[in-house]
Amino acid sequence: MGDKKITDPAKTVVKHVSGAVNETADLLGQSGPLTPGSGLASGVLAFTLGLLSLLGVAAFHFPQYLTTPELRREYDPDVIRHIMFAALVIAGSISLLNVLFKRERALNAVAGVMVIAAVAAGGSHVPVNDFPDHTPYIGLDWFILDLLGSTVIFAAIEKVFPLYKGQLLFRREWQTDMVHFAVNHFIVGLALLTVNFAIHRLFGWMVNDTVHSMVQAIPFVPQLLLCILVADLVQYWTHRSYHEIPFLWRFHAVHHSAKTMDWLAGSRQHILELLCTRVGVLGALYVLGFDKEVMDVYIIVVGFQAVFNHANVHLPWGPLKYVIVTPDFHHWHHSSDDVAIDRNYAAHYAFLDHLFGTAIKGQEGFPEKYGVQGDYMPDGFLNQLMFPFRKQK
Repeated sequence: MGDKKITDPAKTVVKHVSGAVNETADLLGQSGPLTPGSGLASGVLAFTLGLLSLLGVAAFHFPQYLTTPELRREYDPDVIRHIMFAALVIAGSISLLNVLFKRERALNAVAGVMVIAAVAAGGSHVPVNDFPDHTPYIGLDWFILDLLGSTVIFAAIEKVFPLYKGQLLFRREWQTDMVHFAVNHFIVGLALLTVNFAIHRLFGWMVNDTVHSMVQAIPFVPQLLLCILVADLVQYWTHRSYHEIPFLWRFHAVHHSAKTMDWLAGSRQHILELLCTRVGVLGALYVLGFDKEVMDVYIIVVGFQAVFNHANVHLPWGPLKYVIVTPDFHHWHHSSDDVAIDRNYAAHYAFLDHLFGTAIKGQEGFPEKYGVQGDYMPDGFLNQLMFPFRKQK
């Protein structure tokens, strides 16, 4: 053999895997366009589907700790299994082809490894046995389903009806907003527990059976419209206080620091603001005692509007823009132009801002600049989480 070195195959494999992971991490830390024909766009799709499938397998193995009780009662596990199987096939096929044709091999290799790991762990065939229903949990299933649904629905709407046609999917600071999105989904259990505890402590003494009976006697559609109105009145004044009280603005400034508006930007929100707003809004609805069916639809409405109104979308709304909050209306609220500061607070009904004198009037066109004036908010989830508690300059 002489002086010829003998290479350890295991070390070689580890070295290649480590290099691919580091290269992928660097790539995901960047922003910019997805160059056609490079394998980047398809590689991102394979990576995303592979990761979500791997997380889904983990949720099947430990449903008592990784799934949301309120949500898992609503969906059919067999449907989820079919979706997961399709995702594994698509991700595996894309990653294999891209690796073979030497297109973004590192990213696609990592995607392929995740697919193999998911299949090795049981894939879509993991059995779910009986499990206790009252355990601490994180909303991993809520994260997976909402990310898939939001990406498919809102990314498609943004491409078909864009407000800014040249806006990138992977724009600057998308990573920060994705972390906000993930954390706010993962802590859904803790958030619900905290909000329910606070509501019963703060508003329990105000509950009146007569009021509940009167509200629940209202037909479904007007009761739903009333429910949204009550929620938006609380939302309006809570939102306005975040702007007009300097201490509260420190928390709300996190939400306003997004410099690009799209479906993901609405996820940038300080957790304490999220909790306080939910306590106020749901507390008022709890005191009035709306029907469960009405509350279920309201939650769908608020969930849709919270994402849609931040999206990069423009539609011809006509007179409807004076009645309901649209992306056009809410985009101006996020503008850093002087005319837009402390305006357009409503979350559902735009007429509230016209009623209380806080609507932008006669403004033509659309904002070109977003974010907080002075651009003083640091990037990164943890930096933004700690920002309100740091000494202000």
